[in-house]
Amino acid sequence: MRPSVLRRTTARAAALVLALGLALAGCGGDDDQPFAGRVLDNPYQVPETPLTDTDGQPFSLAADTDRRLTLVFFGYVNCVDICPAVLTNLASALVRLDDADRDDVQVVMVTSDPDRDTAPLLRDYLDRFDPDFVGLTGDWTTINDVAKQLAVGLDRRDPGGHTTQVMGIDSADEAPVYWGADTTPAQYAADIHTLLED
Repeated sequence: MRPSVLRRTTARAAALVLALGLALAGCGGDDDQPFAGRVLDNPYQVPETPLTDTDGQPFSLAADTDRRLTLVFFGYVNCVDICPAVLTNLASALVRLDDADRDDVQVVMVTSDPDRDTAPLLRDYLDRFDPDFVGLTGDWTTINDVAKQLAVGLDRRDPGGHTTQVMGIDSADEAPVYWGADTTPAQYAADIHTLLED
């Protein structure tokens, strides 16, 4: 895919959101599902910084994400509420996609608790949701640096004190869209299809 295709698609999605909003305001609403993600006017640049996957291999969110769309979430294994809910919603969204869309999407979770989330523990945790999910770890400073460049706030003293958005990374190594923790599987699936449609 050409690097600018996803950006053009997100721009079309933003226009669609505006058009739908105006149409719904005029007619009192209907059952059509608007684009749920937030499209950024200035996409975040994804850092080349390598982290480490659960096989112990270097993995960069820029260099090693080879799908048209990569969904990145920062979370941790001992999270009891938001992290499992987000991962469940992402896994449920993927099964709603047709094979072509599914093959173009990758899900990555970066641990916000590298002091406790060992690679085997992280792998076992993600396998409960989808064995294709990629788990990344590393030293705290590196993870925090990557998170900051994607506007994700982390707190080493409180791993649960992280922001909960899911970032969408395109093949141009930019993050032009994100979703909140309350995004439903149906919303993710619809948005993913919209973003990949071209």
